[in-house]
Amino acid sequence: MEKNEEILIIEDDANLLYGLQAKLRVEGFEVITDEGADKNEVMEKIKVLKPDYIILDIILPKINGFNLLSEIKSDPAISKIPVFIFTNLSDNDSRQRGADLGADFYLIKSELNLDEFVVKFKKIIANKQKLAA
Repeated sequence: MEKNEEILIIEDDANLLYGLQAKLRVEGFEVITDEGADKNEVMEKIKVLKPDYIILDIILPKINGFNLLSEIKSDPAISKIPVFIFTNLSDNDSRQRGADLGADFYLIKSELNLDEFVVKFKKIIANKQKLAA
């Protein structure tokens, strides 16, 4: 893994947000966080920072995560950033909607603890880098 790859985590659950932040920092990632309170602020942050990866919760207090995903994937300047959905929405309709809107990966919170998520996240990144080489 290259050093200092940046991840933007958009999550409103503070325990999950800061737990993921801590675990990913230990793994050598730069981690930026956003609690998803304002869609325009989140979009501006993405456009300015252009993180290497985005981890996005779908259920946020003031933002519809699907709408945010759609905006990210329809903006040519940021559409290539891989988006990892990390949500409690495990139904097939939500999974399909995420795929249709361009989510690169769809992971369910109840199926993974934070350590398992980080391991899976790193494996996916390593595999993508192998394929790109």
